[in-house]
Amino acid sequence: MMETLSENACFGGVQGVYRHAAITTGCDMTFGLFLPAEARLHPVPLLWYLSGLTCTHENAMTKAHMQEHAAKHGLAVVFPDTSPRGEGVADDAAFDLGQGAGFYVNATQEPWAEHFQMWDYISEELPRLLMANFALEEDRQAITGHSMGGHGALTLAMRLPERFASVSAFSPIANPTASDWGRKQFSAYLGTDESLWAAHDATLLMREAGLRSELLIDQGSKDQFLDLLRPEALAEAMAARRQPGVFRMQAGYDHSYFFIASFMADHVAFHAKALSQ
Repeated sequence: MMETLSENACFGGVQGVYRHAAITTGCDMTFGLFLPAEARLHPVPLLWYLSGLTCTHENAMTKAHMQEHAAKHGLAVVFPDTSPRGEGVADDAAFDLGQGAGFYVNATQEPWAEHFQMWDYISEELPRLLMANFALEEDRQAITGHSMGGHGALTLAMRLPERFASVSAFSPIANPTASDWGRKQFSAYLGTDESLWAAHDATLLMREAGLRSELLIDQGSKDQFLDLLRPEALAEAMAARRQPGVFRMQAGYDHSYFFIASFMADHVAFHAKALSQ
């Protein structure tokens, strides 16, 4: 069952917020979905936006300025939550672990394993729900994200190479197995066997297999979390593999939604072009 929490007219389309009882996470999950005007007439392509640490479905929905650009290109945009939530769901006092910090992995360790199955939720359950209930084209999807969500977007695109026509990221956590934004969380969620972490590291995946999709990455040069993000590791892996794609270091920009909003038009146009081919 899916519950409509709100629907608002937005750039000729509809920005909705919905809640459903998720099987994978064992709790209610909330997501936002923007449908352009074209969705009233026929199914439309879908762009995924995965958010970063501490975010809910709402942050990008209200701050990233995606709807105006998506409406121009006739794209739907889905804004999932970043973790399971609610009473009985494990949490931690730190902002970068637990609720709001799912890291888009399937946890195998207690107390996280019962609910923190975010890989299966994003890659399997939520797509099935969306395709069954909204006018969306299953064979025309693209994905983007910010920070932890950029990590999720890149790893999903590399591990599901047939699904996404394009992938982009804003300041992604690029090499989590070598960063405190990764090692801490992977130890907690996946255990201490580091060989199990590689499947969720964009730099290691790039070195191993590369990417079939079109690729765009934007990183702010004054990002206060550069040491944790490790963009240089991913850039080096792209160069070593001769991976086609664009990696832009944007002068003066930080980690905030002001940065994301500044370059969102480029990213949406990039995905629209890939989805039209």
